Amino acid sequence: MQEYVIIVAGGSGSRMKSELPKQFLKINGLPILMHTIHAFRKYSDALQIVLVLPAEQMIFWKKLCEEHSFQIACTLVAGGDSRFASVKNGLGSIQDHEGLVAVHDGVRPVISKEIIAAGFVKAVEQGSAVTSVPLKDSIRKVEESGKNQAVDRTAFQLIQTPQTFRLDWMQEAFAVDYNEQFTDCASVLEAAGYPIHLIPGAYENIKITTPEDLRWAEIYL
Repeated sequence: MQEYVIIVAGGSGSRMKSELPKQFLKINGLPILMHTIHAFRKYSDALQIVLVLPAEQMIFWKKLCEEHSFQIACTLVAGGDSRFASVKNGLGSIQDHEGLVAVHDGVRPVISKEIIAAGFVKAVEQGSAVTSVPLKDSIRKVEESGKNQAVDRTAFQLIQTPQTFRLDWMQEAFAVDYNEQFTDCASVLEAAGYPIHLIPGAYENIKITTPEDLRWAEIYL
């Protein structure tokens, strides 16, 4: 069964306090996005990689690939004006209707091949596999009035990527218009009536958003 991954990289550098989009910031001499792609190629040489970038960043990306002699083959696709649209564009580049597809954040470079593999295995068995980790800290629900109360943290999970699904489920679920309740692929599949199954992620599988995240990723890598 053919396996695909759609790597979505459309972030800016605003919270990173950088003019350079965060996916292009370097860790150990290599742009974050290249670390992420390397991780998926390490999982399998047969994996088909779809890279979704803002159209205006494509020329810069190609220059980076030349600069770093980066030769991992990717199908390059222009993103949309939302994550939903970007994933939908990525799906549109896949001609098959059978197989499995994972969706991963371009700025989550510390992803292990074991977690990637577990996602594909679970998706074969049950159609979906969404990576998640338990909350470590206590949480409180805060109302608009300012009133707050303790909530049982064991009833919640922090959702990560990759999120892996049957390809035909993804194609059907994304054949709709954007809804602001679509916060990730799992929410889109859930809205289409498909079951969501969770698999264990890892705390080091961080999404690089702030300078502190960048320093942690340097340590993990």
